[in-house]
This record gives sequence, C-alpha cells and structure tokens, in this order.
Amino acid sequence: MSRRLHVDRSSLAHRIQYAVKHPARIPPYVRRWVRDLRLRRLTGGDHVAYYRAVMKDDTRRNPESAVGSATHDRWLALGEMQYDYLVRHGLSPEDRMLEIGCGNLRAGRLFIAYLDASHYHGVDISPEILLSAQETLVRHGLQAKLPHLTLVRDLRLAHLPDAYFTVIHAHSVFSHSPIEVIDQCLAHVGRVLAPGGYFDFTYNRTADREHHVLREDFYYRTETLVRLAETHGLRARPMTDWDELPHRQSKIRVMRPEE
Repeated sequence: MSRRLHVDRSSLAHRIQYAVKHPARIPPYVRRWVRDLRLRRLTGGDHVAYYRAVMKDDTRRNPESAVGSATHDRWLALGEMQYDYLVRHGLSPEDRMLEIGCGNLRAGRLFIAYLDASHYHGVDISPEILLSAQETLVRHGLQAKLPHLTLVRDLRLAHLPDAYFTVIHAHSVFSHSPIEVIDQCLAHVGRVLAPGGYFDFTYNRTADREHHVLREDFYYRTETLVRLAETHGLRARPMTDWDELPHRQSKIRVMRPEE
C-alpha cells in the first residue's frame, strides 16, 4: 500500500516535516490558513458557504487553479483523463450526464462535445466558476450543444427530475467535503439516477485516521464511504482501475441496488 495513504496531513509532525522539505510552500500555506480563519468566522460553520467563498477567492486569482490544476497543461490533462476513463467504461453520446461540481468545464467541455445536444447538465455551488464555465463554452465553440449549467445552494439536487441521469460524475468534490455534505448528496443522488445508471465520485483516500486540512481537503477510508452509500440503499464499489492513472484521488462507483 502506498505510504501516502498512511500520512495524517493534519498532524503537527507532518506539517513540520513538509515545511522543512518544501520551504517555498510555507507562504502560500500561511495565506490559506489566514483565509481559513477569516472565512470560517464569516460563514458561521456552513461548509458550503465556506467553500463557495474559497472558490470565489481562488477563481478571482485563476479559474484553472481554482479547480485544482497548477498549470494549463495539467488542466487539459486532468479533463482528458476523466473523459477517457468514462468513455472506456461505455459512455455513449445518448447518455444523459450530470456533473456535480462541474467547475469551469475542465472535463465538461469534452463531455459536452461528445454527448448529444442538451444531454449534459453541470451544477456547481460557485457563481464565479460558472461564469468561467460559460467562457470555456464560448472558447471551444460549444454553444450549439445547449448544455445546462446551474448554480445550486446545496447537493440535494432538488431541481432535477427523478430517474433521469444515466451517468452522474463528481470529480474532486468529496475531496473538499465534510462527511455531512457527502451524506446529503448520497441521500438524494439515487432519486435522479436512472435504472442501470451509475454515479462515479473521487475522494482523497487514507488508510488510517480520517482527517482534514484547513476544512478544504478531506481524507476518508474507502470503507467509510462505501458503508455510507449503503445506508441510503445504494451499492458501492471501489474502481481500482482508476488508481492506476496518474492522479492522487481514488474513485468509487455507486449504483442502485437492483442493478
């Protein structure tokens, strides 16, 4: 098992060791720490409101880094990785896709181009990143594909129809979510999932104590998320072939139990 799965990034020992090895990253971390204190005070413990404020600040600096891409090349590569994976798993143009946390369409631009017109629905909690998503649409000439981009207050998916989406996708959403937000999503995603469809999500995996760093990055054991899905009547399994790709997160697939 990879050593990184046993690292508690919230521990003081790890933070000291990391700072010694990467001194140039100390100032950015301090800025994040100060921002964390300020935003937690302003948002009063509401994590969605907190992370919406984080995204507003990060998007103002650089929309591509706001969705977790250090460079434009990495932004392109991560989008292609997500797209290629789902196509290998049978994604077809006829599928009706919901992307939770669509961001500025890092992968969404590829899904929109591939799927039939109006078959892509993207939701996000950040108005700023959705404005950037519109710019991505224009830049890639995808207006005629009529994608749906919707701002949401939470992950209850209340505005969406029952049993509609054949593929639901959430990349790097639960990696920034406390367990109560994940629980909310899993409690409602089964309603909008079509028979025979599936919901793929990525998460930061740990083999030891579950923890978070600055309420921005959360680390979970696989069995915790599998059991949580099962409490909502869903069947979940780790996607081990995703772990073979050059990405630090792991993936779980959720389906309705009759499938």
